[in-house]
Amino acid sequence: PIAIVGYVVQMAAVPALALAGSWPAAAMLILLERIGKATRNPPKDVMLSHAGREIGVGWAFGLHEALDQLGALAGPLVIALVLLLQNDYRLAFASLAVPAAITLVVLALARLQYPHPEELEGRPVDVRTEGLPRTFWLYLAAASLVAAGFADFPLIAFHLQQAAVVAAPVVPVLYAVAMGVGGLGALVLGRMFDRTGIRILVPLTVVSAAYAPLAFLGGPAAAALGIVLWGVGLGVHESIVPAAVALMAPVHRRASAYGLFTAAFGISWFVGSALMGLLYDVAFPVLIAFAVVAELAAVPLLLRVRSLMAAPA
Repeated sequence: PIAIVGYVVQMAAVPALALAGSWPAAAMLILLERIGKATRNPPKDVMLSHAGREIGVGWAFGLHEALDQLGALAGPLVIALVLLLQNDYRLAFASLAVPAAITLVVLALARLQYPHPEELEGRPVDVRTEGLPRTFWLYLAAASLVAAGFADFPLIAFHLQQAAVVAAPVVPVLYAVAMGVGGLGALVLGRMFDRTGIRILVPLTVVSAAYAPLAFLGGPAAAALGIVLWGVGLGVHESIVPAAVALMAPVHRRASAYGLFTAAFGISWFVGSALMGLLYDVAFPVLIAFAVVAELAAVPLLLRVRSLMAAPA
């Protein structure tokens, strides 16, 4: 029910922008969309973790991320097509009511077919009353550092235009490339996570940390490579990073674990991106240093988590 409420709020908010008559009304609807996503994400992740016990938790989250990025590509294309044909923003936003309605229908079918998703676990429910393990808290700290060093794309886009690295029309193309890379990467890396476990996050974190110097210091080719690495990082953050939580949290505490994880990751991303935005104006080299150091600082914690998970119970 919590996930359903979140989806209903989110799916209603975006098409309702067609009815917004002022910027405060539009801003409120955008906030409602974020509230809806924040409401449905933790229970959604828990249900994905349950399904992952049958198909592989990495594959479950990777497949979800790939489909999510497919929608992230299709939605703006629909908007662009409507604007090209009709030049009407209200009609463009109203057209998104169609995929929103389909989403809610599919959600209702899932609710009818799988009323108790926890039964997909295929194992007795863990009824211990202990709190979340130390491994989870170390992993939460590592993920928070990764999020803090991961610049939000609008800051990268601003730099590309401000420094005239590429022409303005190229920026959304690069963003689309990043979304495609993230989606495809999530599928491949999800499978690899199921085979290798959490240790795959160590080299991926090191590689994705290179996005900052490439995107912020390089020319067109280097910036494009940096954005590709940024897309890889996004795919990792949205797929195997949350997938690993399912391996650490007992079933009866998994919803709490995902709620804490989503909150910490989102707040860290917000604070880190806000700080990088300030540094862009006053100390540009420090921005790149902060991004790289924050990402790499997560590596020792990930190695410790790996060793704790590998140790016999």
